[in-house]
Amino acid sequence: MALALAACLPTAAHAQTTEAWQAPTLTITRYDEDWSDLADADERADHWTGPFKYIPLGEIAGEDAWLSTGIELRARSENYDDNLWGGADAPDDGYVWLRAMPYADLHVGKLRAFVQPIAATSIGVAPSPGPVDETGIDLLQGFVEADLGPVTLRGGRQMLSLGTERLIGTRYGPNVPLAFDGLRANVRVGSAKISLLAVRPVQPGKGDFDDRTSSDKALWGAYAALPELDLYYLGYRNDAARWAARTGAETRHSLGARWHGARHNWHWNVEGVAQFGHFAGGRIRAWTLGTEVGRAFPDAPLAPDFTLRTNVVSGDTNRSDNRLGTFNALFPKGKYFGELSPVGPYNMINVNPSVGLQLAPTVSASIGAAAFWRYSRADGVYDIPGNLIRSAEDSRARFIGKEVEATVAWQASAELELSASISAFAPGAFIRETGSGKTIHMLGLESNFRF
Repeated sequence: MALALAACLPTAAHAQTTEAWQAPTLTITRYDEDWSDLADADERADHWTGPFKYIPLGEIAGEDAWLSTGIELRARSENYDDNLWGGADAPDDGYVWLRAMPYADLHVGKLRAFVQPIAATSIGVAPSPGPVDETGIDLLQGFVEADLGPVTLRGGRQMLSLGTERLIGTRYGPNVPLAFDGLRANVRVGSAKISLLAVRPVQPGKGDFDDRTSSDKALWGAYAALPELDLYYLGYRNDAARWAARTGAETRHSLGARWHGARHNWHWNVEGVAQFGHFAGGRIRAWTLGTEVGRAFPDAPLAPDFTLRTNVVSGDTNRSDNRLGTFNALFPKGKYFGELSPVGPYNMINVNPSVGLQLAPTVSASIGAAAFWRYSRADGVYDIPGNLIRSAEDSRARFIGKEVEATVAWQASAELELSASISAFAPGAFIRETGSGKTIHMLGLESNFRF
């Protein structure tokens, strides 16, 4: 889906382009889009969405006021055979996710109010839907913001997307995205943009208007984005943490750096994180290193873009001591290793080659493979949220399994994208020795309309 979105957004922007003005790229968070240039009525008339993206309101309290609106309507079907290698509560499951996410963005001078409700439901989730499957009608985002020149202050409920969402993401792939309640300050210093955070994650409920701020978890820190380099510190606390059979309070500090860029058809993204802190009275020492290097051939048939990703994520090396070596991915993106991601970035060595193809001007595709090993034989395998799904007690094997996946996306119009994926994850020795060991198959179909 990442490739599908990347293919779709420039197309959508181009469809709303005139000679004098370039439409902003549509984003997942939506509040990053700047439609202020549509104050010109002639620009608004260029495309049918123009009158919705800039609605002049005259003056409010002596300040120019305008409103921007939009919506996302998504339907997604996922069909599994032998989910979790046949060990899931409903291993042969097929369901449909439905969600609507309209938004309104009010600007009055240097002040701003952004509101985005969500209506999300599911059909056929077995044995029963969870809070990421459906949330009824709730407030996904709602904040006020003040532009103070080099500093922008924001308070309220908001989604967060930092870097490539290795640690802080929107959980966009599942049906209910992740939001946070709290404060954010964006500071511009030369070419750098620094985000200061003090937030708590939102815990979704399955009913209407029952999402609540987490009382157990908190996140704070600073994220500096410079040209081709990100530097950050993130603090995290969970008063009810669980790692393997141990429970207790966890306070974890993450220091990270990300080097990324593109030049002469090469592109790269290298990120390393070191973690330290305390869990259940013991020390935390964990780390990860991820690399992504790719080469595009825009003049070749189908314009292939070859990419090789590798990840090494620490695990706990000694279960009998009082130290924890398992890396915590905090709040990562939802589809971490692809459309089918039964395992998450914990105690992991991963290699993932892939190629992206442009089948037609509005049709893109990708083909990828991946292999997974445990970093430490003393630690188990976790899902993306960090829940232990296979314990290390019954096996010394490292190999978790291998996966193949193909995706295709068609930008049917500037607003409508249709996509599909097919995936298979064959278990390795560790999975076979610790429980059910069947091959997972998944078919995903999606329709996404947004402007």
